Amino acid sequence: MKLELPDNGTGCVLGLSPMDDITDLPFRSLCKEFGADVVVTEFIASEALNRDAEKSLRKMRFSEAQRPVGIQIFGADEDELLQCLDIVQRAEPDFIDINWGCPVRKVAGKGAGSGILKDIPKMLKITELMVRRSTLPVTVKTRLGYDESSKPIVDLAERLQDVGIAALAIHGRTKTQMYSGSADWTLIGEVKNNPRMTIPIFGNGDITTPEQAVEAHSRYGVDGILIGRGAIGNPWIFEQTKSAFKGHGIREIGIAERVDVCRKHLLASIDFKGECTAIFEMRKHYAAYFRGLPHFKHLRIRLVTATTLAEIEQIFMQILAERNNSATLPTQ
Repeated sequence: MKLELPDNGTGCVLGLSPMDDITDLPFRSLCKEFGADVVVTEFIASEALNRDAEKSLRKMRFSEAQRPVGIQIFGADEDELLQCLDIVQRAEPDFIDINWGCPVRKVAGKGAGSGILKDIPKMLKITELMVRRSTLPVTVKTRLGYDESSKPIVDLAERLQDVGIAALAIHGRTKTQMYSGSADWTLIGEVKNNPRMTIPIFGNGDITTPEQAVEAHSRYGVDGILIGRGAIGNPWIFEQTKSAFKGHGIREIGIAERVDVCRKHLLASIDFKGECTAIFEMRKHYAAYFRGLPHFKHLRIRLVTATTLAEIEQIFMQILAERNNSATLPTQ
């Protein structure tokens, strides 16, 4: 089943890479507003969906403005994954993404995520069954392989295409690398330039600036690029990257705009999750929103210890009062 991707005029689709506890509905909306072409939910455990876990069901929610949007699921049990398809399809996303790439122990250690790379036949069997059962396009996100001694991604990509996936996203690290070292895009390029491959190939890993995205596309020819950590506290990276692709200047983001968008993010999170939960979860974003701001440490400490919206609003006002509103921060 074909996945329809938007044409942004650059020849390279820009997507927000799914990140647990980061790419929730409010953050996806911001990234979409600032130019992300495709967004994907946080990964959701199949078994949790099957038992109607409230948090997992909430993770599936999205707005119409976020389309095209995918719901990402993970698991190691064939029956659990197939069973949850009906629940996911009722939410009517544009596609369903299988996470065969998460390297964290609590996931991979159970044979889910990138743990499945130790058992390629099982990975292919489950993927094929899900493609056959699904009424929506099914995509896969995975890694180069399990460890340095086993990087089967070029052959694996062909086999995944043969069982019917609509697109493939590849993180340029192995499972055992976790997020350390540098992403290796050479094998991603080999997958894309394999004449047998006809589905869209997305590359992922270490893209934190517009220039890196342009270079990766130029060198490896991928159909799309997923931006993950580079978008945290920096949803503008998508519009900046599109400007870079078109040879235009990259707009710098002033402090006043950073405060405004950070506030918008917080308020949307409060509306979605409630004040207490949203304030706690936003703490992981503040340092990124104001990265590069001199003498910010004392204000960051106050932001991550504040417990009410009123306190945070006062800190935002202080940030603006202490800085020239026309000042800019370095491009992230």
